[in-house]
Amino acid sequence: MSDPRTSSTELAPIAHAAGQGEALWAFGGLATIKADAASTDGRVFVTEHYAPRGAGSPLHIHHREDEWFYVLEGELTFWVGGRIITAAAGAFVYGPRDVAHTFVVSSETARFLLVTEPADFGDFMRAASAPAERLEIPPAPTEPPDLLALIGLAADHGIEIIGPPGIPEAIETLPRFVREA
Repeated sequence: MSDPRTSSTELAPIAHAAGQGEALWAFGGLATIKADAASTDGRVFVTEHYAPRGAGSPLHIHHREDEWFYVLEGELTFWVGGRIITAAAGAFVYGPRDVAHTFVVSSETARFLLVTEPADFGDFMRAASAPAERLEIPPAPTEPPDLLALIGLAADHGIEIIGPPGIPEAIETLPRFVREA
């Protein structure tokens, strides 16, 4: 019988202090990668986010990974499978694969962990982001994002974008958004 405390792949321990890790400007906030596919043998992708009010993700479905959030400071509002969840500091929210979800920062700013298992999401995050010029929230964009490019990029990574950023008011409006994009 094998020992459950060991694995066939030897991984190095990971230790990042505050502010350490690969820093990206992503979806209106600062995302710092703490662990990725290369450092965890594809097991988990961990990012710490610092974002302003209104930052968040489009309504989407992950077809390859589960996603969870742990709020460190501030407040996020989630829509997961039709349920609205207000999550203050200390809250945990799980978005299983194949379930539609989105979130938005609902406090002035928020810090939170975003984790996906397995770590495939890291490739999408890097492709959809820019290296952070400074360890702070990025300047507000001067033009809207290219939604068609984002939808295509997401699809290449097993993520289906089905609605705009923000908390949906009515599920009936979702197909129209996808057609108009």
